[in-house]
Amino acid sequence: MKPITLAGFENTFAQSDDPWCTFADRDEGVKRAAILHALGAGPWGRVLELAAGNGSNSAAIGPRALRLDATEATAGGTALVARAIRSRAGRARALRLAVPARLPRARYDAVVIAELLYYLSPRAMARTARDVVRVLAPGGMLVLAHHRIDFHDFAQHAAPLHRAFLAATGRRWRVRVVRRNGRWVVLGCTMRRGV
Repeated sequence: MKPITLAGFENTFAQSDDPWCTFADRDEGVKRAAILHALGAGPWGRVLELAAGNGSNSAAIGPRALRLDATEATAGGTALVARAIRSRAGRARALRLAVPARLPRARYDAVVIAELLYYLSPRAMARTARDVVRVLAPGGMLVLAHHRIDFHDFAQHAAPLHRAFLAATGRRWRVRVVRRNGRWVVLGCTMRRGV
């Protein structure tokens, strides 16, 4: 595997508004529905989405959030996210942010992380895990959605990532498998009380 860089992602978005066909692909639609199912009907107060890509999930998450912060590490991706959520103006915003980094707000009721963790080094992933658990409100929902198979541009192998990310938070979790197939899995996670 040769990890893709931010410049590589920037180039990918420069070539296509939807390089992974996330708006149109049926399987991506099934995954998005699983992410929404993990979140529940809502409305959630403040929702953080990390690595929003082109905003295909953001557009679906926005109506379930009173406030959505959809972050993306590239300028091109951030512009695409802003376009995807423009109908939610005033309630949703696209922010340029490459994790690990200080997160936009001190507290979120839900955090969605999809298709990100395997692009981070183990150290960057562990720091991001600690940052996320710090801002997730008690009783909040953490949604993780990632491939289970490796691709050539990953920095880490896909299969153990959810378990490693949750362990890096230093907390104990109730984990519900919302949907799994041979390629990807979506989890809904809540912190256990008293830990």
